[in-house]
Amino acid sequence: MTQFRLTRRHALIGAAATLATPAIARAQEAPAVETPSNQLPPAKRNISSFQQQNWQDHFDDLGVGCLMADINSRALHYWGADGTYKLYPSSVPLTEELTKRGYSKVVRKRENPGWTPTANMRERDPDLPKHVEGGDPMNPLGTRAMYLTWPAYLIHGTHDTRKIGRQSSSGCIGLFNSHVEELYALVQVGTQVRLL
Repeated sequence: MTQFRLTRRHALIGAAATLATPAIARAQEAPAVETPSNQLPPAKRNISSFQQQNWQDHFDDLGVGCLMADINSRALHYWGADGTYKLYPSSVPLTEELTKRGYSKVVRKRENPGWTPTANMRERDPDLPKHVEGGDPMNPLGTRAMYLTWPAYLIHGTHDTRKIGRQSSSGCIGLFNSHVEELYALVQVGTQVRLL
């Protein structure tokens, strides 16, 4: 009986090893070259949220440009005065109480902004630092920020890429740093903004 158990055990171990061999062999091959995201087809699971919008549905004129943050689809739309159109995935406020909706404008822009949490943020989380200098990888504003007419509401980057596409901010609209850097170069002070 002992000999049968060992033979059976050996057979099971051998079968498992045989099944695992292709995966082990693939793991030892050179890593595949990753296709850049701008060359991949759009992800179908969320494609309905990222459809092109018309600026005329949200603004009377283009002016120097327009930004529309769609809180529900977690997308930021940009229209330039020259007809340029860009669409970016974004983070949005954690709750409806933190969400400001309506029209605003970009009143200033800053590269590598410093961050000072508001009194409400510090009340919710007393462990927050009093200030984080610009350029610090722990700075939640990332590499660029565009300030709105509403105090403490910004469109900014983030080093924490897990936040994009989620309800994760205290009221701001967050973008991947690479996206906010591209957008920052396009947006002028005076650009119209709508949070919808």
